[in-house]
This record gives sequence, structure tokens and C-alpha cells, in this order.
Amino acid sequence: MQHRRAMALAAVVLSQLAVAAPAFAKNGEGLVGETNDKVITLFCLGLVIFFTIVVIVGTLVQSSLERRKEARKAARMRQRVGW
Repeated sequence: MQHRRAMALAAVVLSQLAVAAPAFAKNGEGLVGETNDKVITLFCLGLVIFFTIVVIVGTLVQSSLERRKEARKAARMRQRVGW
């Protein structure tokens, strides 16, 4: 059921983008107007920085969750020891 809902949502989004694409085009210019090398370079640099930050934050969150999981496992093991 969940898979069907995700596929339907993807189909709706893609169809809306296909319908809206001509409205965004202005004589061959994109949404930000005429681009040059500086705009492209800064955009790509922004993407590199964004994905680097995503990886760093994801790693920090995952390591924090792993520490909590290990602490819970250790506490459970301490309770099992004894008669």
C-alpha cells in the first residue's frame, strides 16, 4: 500500500513539473535570468558545501544514535549478570 502511494505521489509531481516547465522558460533563460561562469561556479560550490554539510551532520547523528544504542545494550547486559 505504501509503495503504491509513493508511486502515485511521484507521478503527480513529475506530471506537474512537465506541465509547468514551459511557464518557467523565458526565451531560453532560466529562473535566475542570464547565467555566466561566475553564477555557475558559485552554484556548484554551494552544492559541494551543502552535500559536505549533509554528510557531516548525518555522520554526527548516526554516531550519537550508535552510542545510545550501545549504552542501552550495556545496561541490559549489566541487568542480566547475577543470580
